[in-house]
Amino acid sequence: MHAHRIFAKSEVDGDFFVRLSIYDQLQNFEFSRSQCAVPTVFWTRLGQLRIEHKFAGGYSVDCRTQILSPGIYNLDQPILVTRPDTIVLGLGFPTLIPENGIVSMIVLPSKGVMISGMIFDAGIPSSPLLLQFGTRFGADSNDPSAIQDVFFCIGGAEPGKATVSLQVSGNNTILDDVWAWRADHGSGVGWTDNTADTGLVVTGDNVTAYGLFVEHYQKYEVIWAGNEGTDIFFQNEMPYDPPSQAAWMEAPGVDGWAAFKVENNVTRFGGWGMGSYSYFDLGIPIYAANAFEVPTTLPAESLNDLLTVFLSTAGSGGILNVIDNTGGPSTITNVSTPVTVVSYP
Repeated sequence: MHAHRIFAKSEVDGDFFVRLSIYDQLQNFEFSRSQCAVPTVFWTRLGQLRIEHKFAGGYSVDCRTQILSPGIYNLDQPILVTRPDTIVLGLGFPTLIPENGIVSMIVLPSKGVMISGMIFDAGIPSSPLLLQFGTRFGADSNDPSAIQDVFFCIGGAEPGKATVSLQVSGNNTILDDVWAWRADHGSGVGWTDNTADTGLVVTGDNVTAYGLFVEHYQKYEVIWAGNEGTDIFFQNEMPYDPPSQAAWMEAPGVDGWAAFKVENNVTRFGGWGMGSYSYFDLGIPIYAANAFEVPTTLPAESLNDLLTVFLSTAGSGGILNVIDNTGGPSTITNVSTPVTVVSYP
């Protein structure tokens, strides 16, 4: 793997300053970022959702730094982030739950925004998205945005549904430790109960993900449609609970859904250390044709160190190929043994 360069870090330091640093490791260069004293930022407390002001379109984050204190926030309108270089920092992983099928948070600018340290739970009825991050306009490669230590849950703690958990439309965005989970146990769990198509959709260019975890979604778990994207470490478990093969088909004649789909319009994408595992636990032979699907026109060795695993003899079916009909099957004949593809194409 080449030495990758852009990293993000947020903190409340000993001098009670909120700091966000995004820096270039290779050039030892720190981008200009937001910093302000904790007493001057806007605080939001449990049961008192006061995010600058409320208006017809939602709760507006129109300040530079917003801290969410621990708690569960039931949102009747979206949280709107409207200014570039805004930090929205959760303490104690506050949980945002949408009501009435809304989108919990919409980030309008694509320049210098940081969302960090919070959980997006789905609610009832279904939402089209839980977090919409950025647009295709106004991005600045010298002032990237970041989503850091942010988690998404569809069911588990309480019933919930959402078509997509996270959509990243802004260019030059960093994802650092993002986990999207369609619950396989807990409250409101079932194939028709906690419905969710996709965990992550990327349409922005120059998006980089470090430590991406997406599990149990019912169609493509990740759809990557932006150019010049990078993923370093991807962990996936396919859904445990498709009720039949016919109910889980990407297309006629194509069993299951790939965990990670790079769209055909993409000309450059790089991935390192990416794995997908199967444990279909209903006693029905369920198969996925591929764990990864990418354009065969990508430059040589764009994908590196890929694997699939059949997790347990209690499961059935399996994954028939690692990537694009290459790599061979992981089934009950090779339980807990990784099937690998070192590089592709």
